[in-house]
Amino acid sequence: MGRFVFKLPDVGEGVAEAEVVSWHVAVGANVAEDDPLVDVMTDKVTVEIPSPRAGRVLAITGDPGDKVRVGAELLVLEVDGDAEAAPREKGSSVAAANPPAASPSAPAPAPSVAVKAGAGQEPGPSPEKASHPPTAFVTRPPGAKPLASPAVRRRAHELGIPLQFIPGTGPGGRIGHADVDAYVALGGHTAVTAPGRLAERQGIEEVKIIGLRRRIAERMQESKRRIPHYSYVEELDVTALEELRGHLNARHGADRPRLTLLPFLIRALVRAVPRFPQVNALFDDEAGIMRRHAAVHVGIATQTPQGLMVPVVRSAEGLGLWEVASEISRLAAAAREGKATRDELSGSTITITSLGPIGGIVTTPVINYPEVAIVGVNRIVERPVVRGGQIVVRKMMNLSSSFDHRVVDGWDAAQFVQELKALLEQPATLFVE
Repeated sequence: MGRFVFKLPDVGEGVAEAEVVSWHVAVGANVAEDDPLVDVMTDKVTVEIPSPRAGRVLAITGDPGDKVRVGAELLVLEVDGDAEAAPREKGSSVAAANPPAASPSAPAPAPSVAVKAGAGQEPGPSPEKASHPPTAFVTRPPGAKPLASPAVRRRAHELGIPLQFIPGTGPGGRIGHADVDAYVALGGHTAVTAPGRLAERQGIEEVKIIGLRRRIAERMQESKRRIPHYSYVEELDVTALEELRGHLNARHGADRPRLTLLPFLIRALVRAVPRFPQVNALFDDEAGIMRRHAAVHVGIATQTPQGLMVPVVRSAEGLGLWEVASEISRLAAAAREGKATRDELSGSTITITSLGPIGGIVTTPVINYPEVAIVGVNRIVERPVVRGGQIVVRKMMNLSSSFDHRVVDGWDAAQFVQELKALLEQPATLFVE
């Protein structure tokens, strides 16, 4: 028998370290060649690393949330034959995927959530001390005086317990010493809540921020730390746009992708960017260089079961309306299923974020660093507006956009959003060169 030291392989060009997301094995488990060992994360992509050898796990390195450098020891196996110091790298393969369920032979990792008593609180009573609370007692209407003997009143006063909160199990709801004891044993709470009153809750849940959630937190912190954000909100009348969208879906819905608002907004971005190239850019603040891109690579902020991801519609200026709709649908599905590649999740030059029907009235979106602009879509609502001196019902929507004030002046940002507004309110202009 020998010892086989498996080191973290290079899981992507330029990646120096990876975060451990979850283990599929534990010390003492037997694994076969190509059995999944561990899921690691790099650049929002989860990578499953298989075992290069069959053997028994002697040691593992890194808990979920820990970062391991490429080439560092990851796992030690007891194998048949001579010991090896490192795995064969070319034989190892990795595949981007969601973390699959642990194999039946591998014990599940310990949960990262723990419940503790709050600071300054006494822990709950032990099972031996905690008596079962009475299941029947007389409730008192608000303001009614509780019934109790002077001795019980004095004891409750010494304990700092208002009598009106203690349920009485004696005749007519009379409170006895046993009722006070039960109330104290339950930490000052009753098992049965008075009508109209919610039960108080105790405990603190600690959730370790790891994986994609931690990566999102780091990116948001970096963006807010580096970029002086400012937001600009404009109201749009999208009645005509919604009529056109509904007409196109009714006419072509059977054989073409369904059109949402986003393909039209991307079309508007493509038309507006040549006049305002400073918004379709990446800013290298350390080098002091802003790189304006001719191609419009639109990031689409997408909520997934793993967290927020931003798949990218590349070179949107070269795509037709339904091609954009199809690409958005494909990328969103890949992101939600955990199948999006690193290339599909990077390289955007401007981002759109939308909460759909729950988009609220106004948002202040955070810029996707190192970009310099993000356009936020709020929900569409029907409401009365004044047009031509008449009050009419129109479909209205707000665009809430944020910009990097270091390189995009407020005037330019306002002009850019006004250009988007003009294009979307007169949708025929989206298709007129």
